Amino acid sequence: MRVVTAAATILSLALPGCTSWQRVGSPSGPNTEQTLTELFNPGAMYTRLGRLVATGGVPFIGTVAFLPGRQDSTMAIVGVSLENRAFSFQRDGDGYGARYHVDYEFRPASGPAITISRDEVVRVAQFQETLRTDESILLQQNVTLAPGTYNVTVRIRDLGNSTTGTATKSLVAPAYSPGSVTAPILAYQVAGRGSRNDSLNVILNPRGTVAYGGDTLLIYIEGVGFNAPTSVPLEVRDEGDSVIYRNTVKFTGAREIEGQVIRLAPEAAPLGQLEVILGEGTTARRTSALVSFSQNWVVTNFDDLVGLLRYFGHAEQVNGLKNATAGERGQRWREFYRSTDPNPATPENEALDRYFARIALANTRFRDEGIAGWRTDRGEVFIALGEPDEVYDASPRQQGRFLVWGYNDLRTTLQFSDETGFGRYRLTAQSRSDFERVKARVARN
Repeated sequence: MRVVTAAATILSLALPGCTSWQRVGSPSGPNTEQTLTELFNPGAMYTRLGRLVATGGVPFIGTVAFLPGRQDSTMAIVGVSLENRAFSFQRDGDGYGARYHVDYEFRPASGPAITISRDEVVRVAQFQETLRTDESILLQQNVTLAPGTYNVTVRIRDLGNSTTGTATKSLVAPAYSPGSVTAPILAYQVAGRGSRNDSLNVILNPRGTVAYGGDTLLIYIEGVGFNAPTSVPLEVRDEGDSVIYRNTVKFTGAREIEGQVIRLAPEAAPLGQLEVILGEGTTARRTSALVSFSQNWVVTNFDDLVGLLRYFGHAEQVNGLKNATAGERGQRWREFYRSTDPNPATPENEALDRYFARIALANTRFRDEGIAGWRTDRGEVFIALGEPDEVYDASPRQQGRFLVWGYNDLRTTLQFSDETGFGRYRLTAQSRSDFERVKARVARN
């Protein structure tokens, strides 16, 4: 993952010890029957979570974290998450590069806007990396503000083809008086600080998403100017507003700024949308998070997940998921995730990430056949074998249309027939047989 951070000098301080969690009012083991599948429309889910979402041109997801700044100011940290495929890459030396321009604008109700503009470049070694659909680029920008309400706009323009993605949201930069706390901040990495003058060493989690059974939900909070030991309640609630976790965050009152890190263990976080609440009543600070089956694709319902795995292979393991009881599903999923991971040394399951990325692409490319694109014959082949090396129209002049896909490394050519003339392409009988044979060979390898 490439991280681009624009910030002042960073000071790292030791963090207080992590507090422990206690489950409230529910048995152990996550509840997997929650929410709807958002795999093919993640923008809607992230909009509900309160994120900055750009869905056209250059799609991205962003967030803004607010913290106490120098003197009486407020520090805003803008975090943006992008996929490599959002940009048009061009050959650049031995690899490929994409250049883009970013504008961050904070416009108050009165007075001039604060605008920061940057030109960025992302470089990758191989062409396949240009097609990545996971969170492969992170941008961060620090902005010092006076407390108040702002229209926040992030605009990203691809300099290779002039497409633009824009997201705007009205946000309040709070004032932090002594005895106040920040809203919970979701991060990948963070090291605390001791005063308002110190920079914060943090890499935000802009999507606020963690993988079910695989990632730890890292929550960072700051207490401001406590002059005595103080305890502040913290809760995590599910979509039904039921309390899932409860804890007390303790500030010593020894420093101007006291940072606390809370880590929610993978096996403890239930699927679906969560709300993290620090404090009580009108002064409570809130942040939304999402627990999905993967950080890179949004699926939060167990039955939906099993249905989407129809082309994944590993029939025995998939059947194990299908036959799992409600109480077994969490453990079965973790076992499935580990057993199908081609590279256990990394936190991701690259096989599943690649599979769901192909589903998302197939659903977009082949959506004109009257059914979901990933359920078409072309979608099935694309998901199983990936991008063909050659695609050409082999239609005779008389009747019907034929498309031919060629896979050079697999030494396979597959033919799709549209006998009705309505654009509904089906594998011919011979090509269906060839495809099943090649798919089995790929699975063995």
